[in-house]
Amino acid sequence: MGLLEGKRGVIMGIANERSIATGVARTLHREGAGLAFSFLPDSGERKRNESRVRQVTDDLHPLVVAPCDVARDGDVQAFFQQVHEIMGPIDFVVHSIAYAPTEDLKLPTYQASRQGFAQAMDISVYSLLSVAQAAAPYMTRGGALCAMTYFGGEKVMPGYNLMGVCKAALDTAVRYAAAELGVQKIRVNAISAGPVKTLAASAVGDFKKMLGLYQQTSPLRSNITAEDVGAATAFLVSDYGRMTTGEILHVDGGYHIMGVSQYEESSPD
Repeated sequence: MGLLEGKRGVIMGIANERSIATGVARTLHREGAGLAFSFLPDSGERKRNESRVRQVTDDLHPLVVAPCDVARDGDVQAFFQQVHEIMGPIDFVVHSIAYAPTEDLKLPTYQASRQGFAQAMDISVYSLLSVAQAAAPYMTRGGALCAMTYFGGEKVMPGYNLMGVCKAALDTAVRYAAAELGVQKIRVNAISAGPVKTLAASAVGDFKKMLGLYQQTSPLRSNITAEDVGAATAFLVSDYGRMTTGEILHVDGGYHIMGVSQYEESSPD
């Protein structure tokens, strides 16, 4: 029997095969969860976004695959209403959504445009609160929200720039939402994942250097995979995580505990 047998939840943020959300979805499906997925509505007739999500999720036997633009409150409300009508009570939501305009992300943080800053904060941070607002009424037996964050919101990471500011705000949003939703037995946590090769990561400057730094510096001397994030997510949204809320769980091989790079290993005198 899987860890999530009998649970039903939503995963938001799959872009393609390599998305962190894809690894999470596969793990949660393997643990027995029934899943619903959102995709960014397509403009025009080609339906590329829907096609990408369906290609990734078809073998996971999704209960719902539906459009949702998290920048539109009406879309978010309609999506969760549709999910509830088909699935019944929602047990968990995985929020794996972040965005900043490329031109602003590549600039030093203090040079980001006002419009780019506002858009990045809206999609990367406010969308979690909007999702919580829409999902909470359907989490009638309690539940869990899990967001995806990064260490660049705690410490300065070269090249992460504007997104670091967004992740710092996201971390705080997680804590406040956890405090406010706890009375409804809804837990809110985030996973601070190490770097994973995804489409979104390609927009971050010096990403290859970041991978090398993590492999060299982290106590486990290894980079993580999307499936590693999936395993941690399974814990947080399962009954095993029933007393964990407001937590930023680092899945980074221990990188976040290090003050300096590892010393070269040598034999004692």
